[in-house]
Amino acid sequence: MHGNMTKCLPPLATVLSFIDCINRLDLDGLGRLMGESHRLVVFDERPLVGREANVNAWRGYMTRFPNYVIYPERLSADGARVAVLGTTSGSHLGLPDEEEQKLRLIWIAFVTGDKVDSWELVADTEQKRAELGLA
Repeated sequence: MHGNMTKCLPPLATVLSFIDCINRLDLDGLGRLMGESHRLVVFDERPLVGREANVNAWRGYMTRFPNYVIYPERLSADGARVAVLGTTSGSHLGLPDEEEQKLRLIWIAFVTGDKVDSWELVADTEQKRAELGLA
């Protein structure tokens, strides 16, 4: 890039970078990709709001579960919303990887510019897949 020709990545690329930072335990990169008022919503838990609070939460998670990996299988982008269908391994569930990787999840991200404003984890259902373009 020359001069000040900064270009925002498309939301899909931003979300893939976000997942890559999680998978590589890159907390600094993850923090740079979070909007100032980033919201983490895990199923029906109360949202965790704010970049600093989320960076601290991820620091704790990455420390306790350094082998946590997200495996995206299918992605769908609709404007600022990106949905990811996939599996994980090495999480807090404490299951053998082969078992954990049988459990599909959906992440929903909202992206503004080059920042992930929210990262929400929802149950994988046929209805949710259809709603989000992941069917």
